[in-house]
Amino acid sequence: MSNSIIEEFEREGFATYHDILNPTEIEYFRNIYEDFLSGTISTVGHRSDLSGSEGKKELIVQIMRPSMLHPPLLHSILHQKINKLAKELLGPDMELDFDMLIDKPPFTNKETPFHQDEAYWIDMEDKRAVSCWVALDDVTKENGCMWYVPKSHKEELRAHILTGNGGAMKCEAREDEAKAVELKAGSCTFHHGRTIHYARGNSTGNRRRAFILNFRSKEMIEYERSQGFNHLGDRKEKQK
Repeated sequence: MSNSIIEEFEREGFATYHDILNPTEIEYFRNIYEDFLSGTISTVGHRSDLSGSEGKKELIVQIMRPSMLHPPLLHSILHQKINKLAKELLGPDMELDFDMLIDKPPFTNKETPFHQDEAYWIDMEDKRAVSCWVALDDVTKENGCMWYVPKSHKEELRAHILTGNGGAMKCEAREDEAKAVELKAGSCTFHHGRTIHYARGNSTGNRRRAFILNFRSKEMIEYERSQGFNHLGDRKEKQK
């Protein structure tokens, strides 16, 4: 990873990394992604609708810890590359805490509200954490690219509320204080655990599949697990 990307991450709380996957690798991960979405790989206890919608149609499909369900992912090129980069960003003790898939199907048009990832987690002494958001499709403002509030990782954690019915956490923030990061498929962003971010809904007919990996220190992962915190919670799939 270049010094300029590391400096941008430290300064802004997020940074872009282009072409982490080549076209062949993108297709490989898209195929696995579809196996999760279709149920070819069972997602019972790991899948939910992040939108909190009470309807039968999933608007924001979230599948937590897919590598638990399909262990070969842990040894995949994506996990290996991002693990190396996470260590360069935050230190050699960074390890995979959890991964997840977030899918916004065409024309669902449901935003992911502004939030800080840290609001979802138990309190830990070591706050170092980085998430890598990998685009498996071209992402734009219209289909749900990420927006980040620059330098918000240096602020205090904002007050968050639950959006209800198993939906996402939400804090007060606005688009006009954030920066949209559009990406080509195979590129990614890295953001700090306290960086405020959000994404519009998918108002287009295009796919918007994202693969996210989160890293923190090995010691803090062990602490989380000792407290019974595994990033799964109580998740119930909607009937298809």
